[in-house]
Amino acid sequence: MPQQVTMGAMLQCSFGVAPASLTVLPVNRVMAEGPPAATIEDYVPLVNIGSFGMCMSPANPAVAAATAAALGVLTPMPCVPVTVAPWAPGAGTMLIGNVPALDNVSRCMCTWGGIISVVDPATVRTNVP
Repeated sequence: MPQQVTMGAMLQCSFGVAPASLTVLPVNRVMAEGPPAATIEDYVPLVNIGSFGMCMSPANPAVAAATAAALGVLTPMPCVPVTVAPWAPGAGTMLIGNVPALDNVSRCMCTWGGIISVVDPATVRTNVP
């Protein structure tokens, strides 16, 4: 059963080497088990979605350049997520400020090919219909 995601949720990128936490600005004034509840609009890089340590995606220009300089040996570079679209699909039946709530089965795509998923939603009891 999908769970509501809140501030402090742990995220993982398929090309990242470390988890990152989700930051939710309290603009909607909706709390879930204490912290602010997230929506699908909480996808802004380095504001909502932090760095995943190092990026290993060959589609990332920094990784491609470092790999080329290392004669083809994959060389990870610092992660700067490039998310340009909201989380999908979101909770279709639960709205926060007229925007679908973010649940733990939603995904966000990075321009460099990474799939960002919720590892820990930071809620225990709040299920999303």
